Amino acid sequence: MRRKLLAAALAAAMLLGCSVSACAAGSSAGEVRIQLSDSGVKVDGKDAPTDTSSTVYVGGGIIYYAEGTDETYGAGSESEKHSADEAAAHTVVTITQPGTYRISGALSQGQIFVDLGEDAKTDPDAVVTLILDGADITCTVAPAVFFYRVYECDTQWVAYDEGENEDYSASGTADTSAAGANVILAAGSENHITGSHVARIYQEGTTKKLHKYDGAFYSRMSMNIDGENGDDSGVLCIAADNEGLDSELHLTINGGTIDIQSQDDGINTNEDFVSVTTINGGSLTINAGLGSEGDGIDSNGYLTINGGTIWTMSNESSPDGGIDADGAITINGGTLYAFGTRNDAVDSASAQLYMELSFASTLPAGSVISLADPEGGELFRVTTQKTCQSLTVSAPELEENVAYSLYVDGVQQQYTGNQTGGFGGGQPPAGFDPTQTERPEGGRPGQDGQRPEGQEPPEGFDPAQTERPEGTPRPEDGTGGFRPDQGGGQAESGEGSAEFTLTQRVRSFYGVSDSPDGSGKTRVSFTVNGGKGMTSVASGERVLLTEIQASVDGLPDSDVQITITDVPSEDYAETCLLSDGEEALTAILPTEDGIYRLTVGVVSGNETYAGVNQWQFTVGALPFSDVRQGSQDYDSIKAVYDAGLMEGTGSGRFEPNGTVTRAQAAAVLARLARAEVEDSAAFTDVRAGSWYSGYVGWASSNGIVEGDGQGHFLPEASVTGAHMELMLTRCAQLARMEYEASNTSDQPLTRGELAQMLTAFL
Repeated sequence: MRRKLLAAALAAAMLLGCSVSACAAGSSAGEVRIQLSDSGVKVDGKDAPTDTSSTVYVGGGIIYYAEGTDETYGAGSESEKHSADEAAAHTVVTITQPGTYRISGALSQGQIFVDLGEDAKTDPDAVVTLILDGADITCTVAPAVFFYRVYECDTQWVAYDEGENEDYSASGTADTSAAGANVILAAGSENHITGSHVARIYQEGTTKKLHKYDGAFYSRMSMNIDGENGDDSGVLCIAADNEGLDSELHLTINGGTIDIQSQDDGINTNEDFVSVTTINGGSLTINAGLGSEGDGIDSNGYLTINGGTIWTMSNESSPDGGIDADGAITINGGTLYAFGTRNDAVDSASAQLYMELSFASTLPAGSVISLADPEGGELFRVTTQKTCQSLTVSAPELEENVAYSLYVDGVQQQYTGNQTGGFGGGQPPAGFDPTQTERPEGGRPGQDGQRPEGQEPPEGFDPAQTERPEGTPRPEDGTGGFRPDQGGGQAESGEGSAEFTLTQRVRSFYGVSDSPDGSGKTRVSFTVNGGKGMTSVASGERVLLTEIQASVDGLPDSDVQITITDVPSEDYAETCLLSDGEEALTAILPTEDGIYRLTVGVVSGNETYAGVNQWQFTVGALPFSDVRQGSQDYDSIKAVYDAGLMEGTGSGRFEPNGTVTRAQAAAVLARLARAEVEDSAAFTDVRAGSWYSGYVGWASSNGIVEGDGQGHFLPEASVTGAHMELMLTRCAQLARMEYEASNTSDQPLTRGELAQMLTAFL
């Protein structure tokens, strides 16, 4: 039996409230002790001064969104405005000097405000560490703990942000060890932070931001959180009327036990495509989106999980997820349970295995989800705390090539589709040099790049033609990377599979629902648009979705759920019941350009029926989940796709970083030439009747490709940039056109690079 996930870790992950007893610890040498109380704040046992030049003082003002203001003041709503009397009722404890401060006691209306001055941002000594040791702070007008001005350790970003550096290299990692904002949770302590937020306030006379602080626990600079001396028994409970734990740049959680209850996002790091949220350890429980929306963890940049135990939940009805990032989500370790309407896709480069489950219908709160191995050993059993339709799980115990079984409330589940990749190019034999331009002795003429004397271009050869001849379908040659995408517009099988097997490429399973075979329920399949499926549309148009029909009579419309999500999961998830009517159905149809998946399935819990069908379609975009609009290769890939030269690798992927084989190169060149294909017996390793034999025959007979001089073509060998340029040059000569080669690389050519090279002919 495979190892069961540690019960203790799971129990910590499912913590939904704080129950650890506070245990005040004595202060260490060099620490400043701050004792909070509504009757008076003490600093190292003495009444806190009011002198603003003191290391710690009380009596400072608080930044808040004022009532009695109009639209020229800011963008706040009426509910976000506060009176001067409400703000003045708060005791602000201001820290002005670097150092370590141990904080205990309670303020029913107060704030810890860290401000080391105007030059702190670039001063590596402007570092403050707050040790929370039984602190209980409530602020009703602003963040309750607020690092306002301290050192920003990402000096490259500071230089870029201030216009002193034109470039900034963002990635999924950030070294915050020198950060100016640091929080330590004292061993055995329980700390409660209940905070508000400050809506956007304008700089006077403009609409530029002067203040905007969304989280109850907030830092304007990069921040670290850890347990005391490696002990994670210290607890931090954050209750937020907006977002919970926020940093304007990077956030690193190294340890401690953190529980967040928030109306909006639980954690947010908010510099677009720059911020990095890193979790290295500790225990993190987030119940987010208690208002109208909210992600569990939302990074406007990157999310990297290296360790720890994480349980995170999003809003139940908005298109939010337990994990969400605009950049890559990378999982290298730890244990993660992320629940949401739709979770963002995890990066396939993650070092630790993960399983993404997209259910065909919404699971109610209290659903029990479990995963078992073939021997019946249970890897995990979790109970949903809120309704959800998406679950991402990652744990060291997950293994590749194991046929796991998934259950919901004891009913075995199946899936109708998974996210998989395409071909991978083979490697040439030792000693083979595909960049060699000299003809091997005894080889065919034309290896020198010249067209054989008297050879004319094939009839119809027009490399500049960008449209397929009328009536010519996209090539269906089974070429593992040059075949049509299999998902677009066609219904995926409703039969499904009950074996949830993780492989090197497969991590995601969608259309998850009760297995008819495993549950004994009657199988149902669905059709849409009179059985025609979904048709992709141009930008600005709305897809047609009518005539949703079930294969059985007696299934109530109220038990049929329709869901549309984007592919890969980023920001779109809309759902309704068939019984909601045509207006509700129209309302969930996407209008933005993108790739989408339609799911029609029997709702969870139906005692008689089970079944689901799915269709993929696009709105004004390529049908590839791994080629996003605005990406470096998008325009060139779209050009070659529209011209019919290159296709997807299956399952809605193009694989722009996949390598190109010699067989695939021959196929592309033949399509470029609009050539009549012909088999050839010139090579012993080109099997007659194979998908590529005709292409190789044409390319060989026209002097475009050569073998190794020993009768081998090596169809699975990778093509380098230089070798592809040589073939394109010959192709251009055959067509009597000019072509200037530019790629001289001896590295394997990628599909994205090939697309860029082919655009010279379009």
